[in-house]
Amino acid sequence: MNSPGNPPESSQANAQVAGVPEESVGNILQRGGEELALEKVSDRFTLRLTSPNTKLPKQIPNAQRAGEIPTKSGQSPSLQEFRVDPALRDKAMQAARTSDDVAFASHVYQLKDSPATLIYLTDQVTIQFASQVDEQKREEIIAELGLKMLKPVEGIPNTFVYQVTQQAGENPVKISNRLMARSEVLVAEPNIVVRQEKHYHPTDSLYPQQWYLNNSGKGFQIASNSHIFVEKAWDITKGDRSIVVAVTDDGFDINHPDFQGQGKIVAPKDFQDNDFVPLPEGGEPSHGTACAGIAIAEENGSGIVGVAPGCAFMPIRTTGYLDDESIEQVFGHAVKNGASVISCSWGPAAVYFPLSLRQRAALTRAATSGRNGKGCVIVFAAGNANRPTNGTVNERDWPDNILKGSTQWLAGFTVHPDAIAVSSSTSLNKKAAYSNWGTSISVCAPSNNAPPGMWFEKTGLIPTAPEVDITLPGLGVFTTDQMGAAGYDKSNFTGTFGGTSSACPIVAGVAALILSANPDLTAKDVKRILQQTADKIVDTDPDPQLGLKLGTYDANGYSQWFGYGKVNAFKAVQAAQQQKVQGSVSRRVQGRNDNRVAIPDDNPQGISSAISISDNNRVRDIQVSVNIEHSFLGDIEVSLIAPDGRTVLLQSRVLGSATQLQTIYSVQSTPILGQLINVPASGRWQLRVVDFAQLDTGTLNGWELNLGV
Repeated sequence: MNSPGNPPESSQANAQVAGVPEESVGNILQRGGEELALEKVSDRFTLRLTSPNTKLPKQIPNAQRAGEIPTKSGQSPSLQEFRVDPALRDKAMQAARTSDDVAFASHVYQLKDSPATLIYLTDQVTIQFASQVDEQKREEIIAELGLKMLKPVEGIPNTFVYQVTQQAGENPVKISNRLMARSEVLVAEPNIVVRQEKHYHPTDSLYPQQWYLNNSGKGFQIASNSHIFVEKAWDITKGDRSIVVAVTDDGFDINHPDFQGQGKIVAPKDFQDNDFVPLPEGGEPSHGTACAGIAIAEENGSGIVGVAPGCAFMPIRTTGYLDDESIEQVFGHAVKNGASVISCSWGPAAVYFPLSLRQRAALTRAATSGRNGKGCVIVFAAGNANRPTNGTVNERDWPDNILKGSTQWLAGFTVHPDAIAVSSSTSLNKKAAYSNWGTSISVCAPSNNAPPGMWFEKTGLIPTAPEVDITLPGLGVFTTDQMGAAGYDKSNFTGTFGGTSSACPIVAGVAALILSANPDLTAKDVKRILQQTADKIVDTDPDPQLGLKLGTYDANGYSQWFGYGKVNAFKAVQAAQQQKVQGSVSRRVQGRNDNRVAIPDDNPQGISSAISISDNNRVRDIQVSVNIEHSFLGDIEVSLIAPDGRTVLLQSRVLGSATQLQTIYSVQSTPILGQLINVPASGRWQLRVVDFAQLDTGTLNGWELNLGV
């Protein structure tokens, strides 16, 4: 029996493939318009049995089963992977191919420049024929190659999936390469298998306990999609040191390993002791340490990781009192020292607290004049009393009748128009029983679940509220704690943190990721993006304390419990990246370089062509015109390098067999160019072109840079 894994030569086997030498026909993978170099793995092979009930052939010598590749062709069994001594590989494969119980056998491959990526062949080939190729001609071609039609590809004209049968003369890689040489074929690709890689997953040892960042939706007290999808956001950015998150709180263990790293801590300040070492008070739990870890804990291979681990951290220890002077000092310090986001997991220990004129002005200044006029993003915890941020409740059953009757509530900071007020949801995607609510809530974020509480100086700062007599399910938030015995737990971390105090720095971290992806956004832009991209979680159950049902959304997509929904880091960062340029362009500055430069074949250094701009203004818009000729454009990548070193990928390797690239890249067509908005225009701009594969060459004929300033 002949199998396509290592068949005898057919009449097609000696045919020259256009652009691919005969010796490379079996070592070039056609994929997404690109040609990827393959190498055979020396100690592995795969096979597919003729039926699911067939036993593995006994005559395969010295081969050990390494596992199953769980993909199927129709009702056929999955691929079986074997490991074998390299010297015995070919003998073992030949034994498999001569067995009547084996339908398909193949080498295992790896990408030449990425040996960690294993490529498994299936017995399928996808072919897109030219529009003029009729059914009769298609049948002639597939019969010649030993293929069997399985199904059409929905949505792509004249495109079909074929099975490589036992009558085929070659394996799917060779068949695809030979098909690409035919004028009747536009695309031919083997259906390969690679292992699925999850979105970026930190190696920090305690990260698996941070369910609020990412979870599978499985496990004790975990609901599907109760997290903020941060791993997909990290595929775009994990944060930038130029984006500084100011966490304002009662003190910080700045010696904690998760706050270390070059450039991590910026402009620390202690307004209580009036120095620059904002350490917590001895013997008391450090609320600030826990909050800061949630927002910005460094990715360092141990401990936890924050929402925005790549961003910088500005620790500001407050006085513990909310007078006008202290508020002005806290926000003034943050603005003066370059804070991008200001996280405030605190509020007044008062039922009704309108902001003073100076306090309102302090927040307004930060939100409008911070970040060189783009504004600091200000995030506030909504509070933990299960009361409206601005509204009236008929109070009863408070201990010692500390509150009773019609009572008006007002949390002045959370209702400031420039603040992002954050409520809490649980690991079960329900309202946290304690979470404050109302018409000023912007978004919610995941936290723990617990009874409502209010800190009154009259009760010795002990949280007090009417009792809730039912079980309140939900996981706690895992975060940083003071080193050693001090703090919430005896370890350096705690798993029992919560309240809107932990929801707030989650949103602050997401805001920092947004600005890392697009630093040109204003504070108002960030707030809008957070609200527009939030997930509409729904809770139709009544509140266990007040009996209210406010967990659904009105015609404007707003809920008093959840604001515009639960923050979604990935959607928010993606939206920031795609945001169109804001602001007007007063004039345009152009530069050209028409010097022809040969693009070296298979050279990761590539070539660079420069244009110098002398204008001292900042970039408000950008367009790049490129003229390249290449015998296989799928081999090349094109990048733009700004004078400050920032690099943007304009063109990836998806152009396939096209040979002429004359196009204009703009912020609208290529949103990643938005990362260069607001950089200084003056300096040396470079276009970099790299050919990543063998056999084809080309020339950069010239390019043009058109800047709006």
